[in-house]
Amino acid sequence: MTQIEAARKGIVTKEIEHVARTEEVDVQELLENVAEGKVVILKNLLHDIAPLGVGKGLRTKTNANIGTSPERMDIEGEIRKLKIAEKYGVDTVMDLSLGAVLNTVRNRVMAESTVPVGTVPMYQMGFELSRARRRVEEMQIEDYLKCLEDQAKAGIDFVTVHAGLLKRSWDFVKTGIRITDVVSRGGSMLCVWMEKNNAENPLYTGYDKILEICNQYDVTISLGDGLRPGSTHDATDRPQIEELVTLGELGRRARNAGVQVMIEGPGHVPLDQVTANVQLEKRLCNDAPFYILGPLVTDIAPGYDHITSAIGGALAASAGADYLCYVTPAEHLSLPTEEDVKQGVIASRIAAHAGDMVKLGAKARKLDDEMSRARKKLDWDTMYRLSVDPETARRRRQESGISEKDYCSMCGEFCSVKNLNELGWEYKG
Repeated sequence: MTQIEAARKGIVTKEIEHVARTEEVDVQELLENVAEGKVVILKNLLHDIAPLGVGKGLRTKTNANIGTSPERMDIEGEIRKLKIAEKYGVDTVMDLSLGAVLNTVRNRVMAESTVPVGTVPMYQMGFELSRARRRVEEMQIEDYLKCLEDQAKAGIDFVTVHAGLLKRSWDFVKTGIRITDVVSRGGSMLCVWMEKNNAENPLYTGYDKILEICNQYDVTISLGDGLRPGSTHDATDRPQIEELVTLGELGRRARNAGVQVMIEGPGHVPLDQVTANVQLEKRLCNDAPFYILGPLVTDIAPGYDHITSAIGGALAASAGADYLCYVTPAEHLSLPTEEDVKQGVIASRIAAHAGDMVKLGAKARKLDDEMSRARKKLDWDTMYRLSVDPETARRRRQESGISEKDYCSMCGEFCSVKNLNELGWEYKG
């Protein structure tokens, strides 16, 4: 029985109890949100990890993408990235490996991850086709279903499924209205398939079979946005919205089949369209959890796209987005390094927390108030402990050369906090 099926019967599973306790929310309210599809519990029936709740009323979650590329197939390096992401507080990881070692990488990630793991089965399918000397357009739905079931049996907790990219939305892209056409790997593979076969997306026509597999293992479907905008020029255009409408339909079908589902979102979105994109998803997809890449609010910052995405992510989370996929400084440039992974995780965690300060109010602001009290007391150890990156905070102060003082090297003896503390000022709130 899946979490959504149990919730509809009024059964409080141990997974729902765990999420309610860790999130400090009312268990009955959480039960209702799971039953209605407004919250998903990420945990395959066969995966021995702590369950994770994503959705309404819960803390905004963050994801780190790891995985090899055909140019860089360093398995141990990807496992080190996994451990770095976990160390700095990421909530989930997705293994997006490409290349001949992708199955080996996924098995290692599954064995060593302490957080829920997601994948894109299209990537394994592409590899299997290549190994059999077949082209993408020769794919049959049975090829895809085999890869999906193999991963579900291995314990994968959630999968991206690009079932909403239909011929009619691809036809709008073909009119040339976009600068960057299709930037989704899985989406581009399906565009090639539809173009070569002059037929509808096989993941759409075979969607009921996909639901059967996901129901059997309680794998959450993350409905992929194959036509997400890859530039701010293309944001909120006809192809993107056509696909989003279809994702709403597919989400309803998933819930009716007892399958948990969330919706993936853009992409590159200018600042003034971020809130509208969140509201559109919530309206068209029945308040399903919204999982977004970024969004990146400008296109001109290669090397700094963890910042452009954190700006968009904070605004999106404050508007109701539930789950942020990190973007690293390597975005658009290269496979991320271990340091890139650290920077991406920290940036997305800051964005998620900033959004939660608006979305969850005082519940999320507790940490900020604790930090402010520690700063007022010049309590450096507490400040380090509350920091999103304690090691860096401590190191920067030590490098200043006056870490033995009770003030920092910016103002020195003219520190406003120190001077007013000496007058005995105290917060009375």
